[in-house]
Amino acid sequence: MNKKALFLIAIIVIFYSVGMIGTHIPNYRNSFFELSYFNLLLSFGILLASRVNMNKKFIGFLIFSFLIGMSVEWIGVHTGLLFGNYKYGENLGLKLFEVPLVIGLNWSMLTVITASIVDRIKSTMIIKILLAAALMTLFDALMEPVAITSDFWHWKGDIPLYNYVCWFIVSLVLQAVYFRNQLAESNKVHDVLLFSMTVFFLSLLIY
Repeated sequence: MNKKALFLIAIIVIFYSVGMIGTHIPNYRNSFFELSYFNLLLSFGILLASRVNMNKKFIGFLIFSFLIGMSVEWIGVHTGLLFGNYKYGENLGLKLFEVPLVIGLNWSMLTVITASIVDRIKSTMIIKILLAAALMTLFDALMEPVAITSDFWHWKGDIPLYNYVCWFIVSLVLQAVYFRNQLAESNKVHDVLLFSMTVFFLSLLIY
């Protein structure tokens, strides 16, 4: 592993450790949640900085996945036809048509970092696409309870099973485009980023 990758991993570990500690201190909990959008922006920046093959096709995918993510969220927020009846809170920063811009980045980031894990598996492309989409959906299942208490988004009633069905379908489309364009790369920085995000949300779920 090169020095750049080690440096980026150190930033991830330090940043998420500070965030995890801060959100567990009652007097600072809300302040840290209000900076959640910055957390996502920094994570996305680290993803870009650690990418080995930063070509036009990859940048094109980031734009594509961002637009898909924002579009499906717009449909969900305004119609409930996707995911269910929910609205975004105030802790994810600037919104466009009631959808936080970092949510579009989040769809892109989750596609890339879950694909990094799955790409190591020796299997067919179809299996990799299905596994990566399933991993994205499982991560959403981890986020959902925490997101509600953190003022990321709120559901009208209980979290519907339909939300996870939609998550899997959208994830499947993004992963299919990503893998079929041969963009997946095994990246240890991306692996650590996914692991750190998972531990962070697990800590909040247990707290």
